Amino acid sequence: MNVPRIAMVLAAGLGTRLRPLTDDRPKPLVEVGGQTLLDRTLDRLAEVGVERAVVNLHYKPDMVRAHLAKRTSPAITLSDETGLLLETGGGVAKALPLLGTEPFLVVNSDMIWRDWHGSSLHRLAEAWDNAKMDALLLMQTSVFAIGYEGMGDFEMAADGKLARRDQRMVSPFVFTGVQILHPRLFENCPSGAFSLNRLYDKAQNAGRLYGLRHYGDWMDVGTHYGLAEAEKELARA
Repeated sequence: MNVPRIAMVLAAGLGTRLRPLTDDRPKPLVEVGGQTLLDRTLDRLAEVGVERAVVNLHYKPDMVRAHLAKRTSPAITLSDETGLLLETGGGVAKALPLLGTEPFLVVNSDMIWRDWHGSSLHRLAEAWDNAKMDALLLMQTSVFAIGYEGMGDFEMAADGKLARRDQRMVSPFVFTGVQILHPRLFENCPSGAFSLNRLYDKAQNAGRLYGLRHYGDWMDVGTHYGLAEAEKELARA
């Protein structure tokens, strides 16, 4: 499969962990290394030929609208969630009419990733198997996740199948926030606000949740600690 030409960028979060930085701006417009998180994400999509990015809005939406008005690539379509914050799953579900009927990319805007050997987005597209997958998540080894302080998210089998970590254990892989999803994953999904985690569990139970290891840097910038670590890492580049 070629890289999907449509992507969704999740940009509606409140950014509470980054206060006071987010008191006067939405989290996607926080700058790291002299560039906003949102522009970093959109630039990565444009590099691989993504033609249209659906960006959801909630907190300080006018600032995001004004900022995105300056961009020409990829073309931007806005999904307005100002009335109700829908979380990750509800946000994508609301935007489904804008995302088409084929597999599409979904990317978080509160992380930074860099590739060492070829484009991770190309690798995801090459690894996608429509016959057996509903979701394909880009995974980073926890020990090399910059700014990350969690216990990991998934175990990954040799064939790429993912399974949730035992809550009592540390897992070797953390989800990067970069993924390919098929619209069928959202069939009979809840209405209103819900997390994509509910749909990952659904896909796992059906044996249709897969992962692909990322070879490169990945930085969790959702906290002040993560931002500081990312600034140091980018300054070394």
